[in-house]
Amino acid sequence: MAFLPLIALVLVVLFFLSVRIVQEYDRGVIFFLGRCTGVRGPGLILLIPVFERMQKVSLRTVTMAIPSQKIITKDNVSIDIAAVAYYNVVDPKKSVLAIQDVYEAVNQISQTTVRNVIGQFVLDQLLSKTADINTKIKNVIDSHTEPWGVKVTAVEIKDITLPDNMQRAMAKEAEAERERRAKIVAAEGEFQAAKKLGEAADLIGKHPVALQLRTLQTMSEIATEKNSTIIFPAQFMTTVQEAIKTIGRDLVKK
Repeated sequence: MAFLPLIALVLVVLFFLSVRIVQEYDRGVIFFLGRCTGVRGPGLILLIPVFERMQKVSLRTVTMAIPSQKIITKDNVSIDIAAVAYYNVVDPKKSVLAIQDVYEAVNQISQTTVRNVIGQFVLDQLLSKTADINTKIKNVIDSHTEPWGVKVTAVEIKDITLPDNMQRAMAKEAEAERERRAKIVAAEGEFQAAKKLGEAADLIGKHPVALQLRTLQTMSEIATEKNSTIIFPAQFMTTVQEAIKTIGRDLVKK
């Protein structure tokens, strides 16, 4: 009977040593005498003390920053690129048995893949087809991490740093492109204006009186400023009288 309290104490200690609580976003990989026997969780888990051991694995998405690194593009431009990758463990058993450190492994393979993929593109493609390049990087990384039980959900290039001389060259190129567009717009405006003036000249040529009326309208606009003196030549007055007579005949005919 004297050993009952001791036995009870040992049982209580063994019970607490065997109890494990696994969160909803975690899974427990169980080892029995060093041999993997399966995955348990979430919830309350009972282990055989001394003989069984559990290693927790998180299933939540991990946000991993890919450090900025110097990369030479296909057209020999040296740039600095930083990116970010998102991944999560889909097979806890593989993530424990197949690789020692999942985070470090994904980080290293991501850096290598970014350098290799970016080096296949010229700078203009890198700036204009970022979405396609992100997808290609993700697929390559995912193919490497699949045996580890890891799924890469997205890779995004978040920063591209260009050399100063390249930035100046691109700024000059953009300015020249804007000037080219401005000249084209101005030339199109001149062309349309010349076309309309030609049509107006043809119309005035068929109706000489219209030219005189236009002259009178222009003089009327000048007179509104009240700071100009308009001198009418004698032949102009004769022309005006003829224009008035012509208009009167047209009205009588109607």
